Amino acid sequence: MTPQFNTVNTFDYGLIALYFVILIWVGIYSAKRSRSTEDYFRAGGKVPWVMAGFSNWVSGFSAFMFVAAAGFAYLNGAGVLIIFTSAFWAYLVGYWFFAARWRRARIHTPLHFLTRRYSASTTYYYSLISIIPQIVGIGQGLYILCIFVATALGFSEQTFTVAGISLTGLQFSILGVGFVMVAYTVIGGLWAAVLSDAVQSVIIITMTLVMFVVSFQYLGEGNGLIAGFDRLMREVPPGYLGVTGELANPWFVGAYFLNIFLGYNVGWQLVQRYHSVPDERDAKKMALLCAVLSMVGPTLWILPVMGARIIFPDINALWPSLAVPAEASYVSLALLLLPHGMIGFIVSAILSATLGQANDAFNWLSATLTRDIYAPMMKRWRKREPTDRNQLFFARMSMLVIGVLGTLVALYIPMLGGAFSFALEFYSLTAAFMMPVFLGMIYTRTPWWSGLASCLAAVAVGLALTFLGLWSETPLVRNMFSESLAASLVFFGSAFFYRKDDPHNAEIEAFAEDLKKPVIVDRKEFDPSGLHVYRLLGQISILLGLVLIGCAFLPGSLIAPASINAVAGVLLGLLGALLMFVSRDKKEIAL
Repeated sequence: MTPQFNTVNTFDYGLIALYFVILIWVGIYSAKRSRSTEDYFRAGGKVPWVMAGFSNWVSGFSAFMFVAAAGFAYLNGAGVLIIFTSAFWAYLVGYWFFAARWRRARIHTPLHFLTRRYSASTTYYYSLISIIPQIVGIGQGLYILCIFVATALGFSEQTFTVAGISLTGLQFSILGVGFVMVAYTVIGGLWAAVLSDAVQSVIIITMTLVMFVVSFQYLGEGNGLIAGFDRLMREVPPGYLGVTGELANPWFVGAYFLNIFLGYNVGWQLVQRYHSVPDERDAKKMALLCAVLSMVGPTLWILPVMGARIIFPDINALWPSLAVPAEASYVSLALLLLPHGMIGFIVSAILSATLGQANDAFNWLSATLTRDIYAPMMKRWRKREPTDRNQLFFARMSMLVIGVLGTLVALYIPMLGGAFSFALEFYSLTAAFMMPVFLGMIYTRTPWWSGLASCLAAVAVGLALTFLGLWSETPLVRNMFSESLAASLVFFGSAFFYRKDDPHNAEIEAFAEDLKKPVIVDRKEFDPSGLHVYRLLGQISILLGLVLIGCAFLPGSLIAPASINAVAGVLLGLLGALLMFVSRDKKEIAL
């Protein structure tokens, strides 16, 4: 029997439109708090650690997680929990080691670390090689997102005419979503990123909780969650609850863990979050919160996808036009089990996840272009540093250019073979670029040129193996291990050339001393101004909660009753009330 999916209707469009309005409003609100580059790039170091943690966690999500990763989970079963919860272990290492050290690095942009630990030339090199991959990454994320959006909203096959130009439904989606993404990021800076990420985390957490419950209620056929779990254990294919396929390959799992370990400890967007909180104690708390969320969050969306294997045993027949029909498994659950209102809510969640990830790429890359390239070059040419106002203008303009280019890439990716095939080889070549960052953070007795040399070695090995076609069946394993090994050998080999009295290494010595000095803010001088984000998030949560409660009066069905909207609305309302309570009296909180 073919499932009866709910399609997006006017009420869902209204909720999606409300979400877009909230994002733009958040950007305008944040602009009032971004009066300097310090506010724009670091939020003045006043972001509460809870908010920073949720912001950082949600920025790791994207449409990829609910589409491609969901498809992988549908096909491979429980074993995917090994890799999709691997960030838990990475964040624990961050809690024990990296969080404090990043805060002690005393840097004003993520790539400023390279200047302090290595040299300005290393920063210039990394800045240049980062621009194209980041723009392509923004474009790819936008493209994947809009495939989902255009399909879910039902106009992927339609044609639109805008200013005399004919656009497909996908192109129209890319331009519309791209405009919102660029607008709120350019206006608000890091405060906009943190606040919008906070809104996104609320949406994603609510969505995953509701989807988890309704999925297993449906599996239990009216007999409760336990019955749903029991049915899952009994009816899944043989081996589905074990470790099979690529997940049984220790080389693949090892390469994946190494990739996650680097990304979640020395990734530039994470570094920026560590420097947005007041001190290293808050940075450690942030890492620990991210660890917990990285264990709980993926479990909540993977288990329903495993249930989808029973609910949709022949998903290929449901989505024959898709290259990988399993990638529609999570969306299929939503369209089957959620009523109107929540349908719009889940589309907003997918939107929020991808926009949050792109937003982080915007911010740190703009920070680097402004503070690590533009400001030093202008100081060298004009013999004076550009004013803070000029830097802020340049930052916003560079972010605008990056966003426009990313949107153009999204429009042209279909002409290059599609997002996944295009990105596979491209990104695997840059898999271990962060090795010099990781190595430079844990060991400081190498010369100023060691970071550049180790990075070039990794690039050379990756390119050589790719062009020679060696181990082409496992590009992730090949590039992660070969590039990491090459970078490590060159890095530690350079230690034999380190001279403490070399003038080029003076900043490295100062950096090493800074790593020994804790960054602790006196709690008696606590600045409560950053707590405004709790009140704002509380107000938005209550607003969304009331809207969903109102959607409880919409027509529902036996499988997807409209009362689900009320449940989600009450959850949001309670969360909003809690946040309003926390921020009720800033003076009292500061004591």
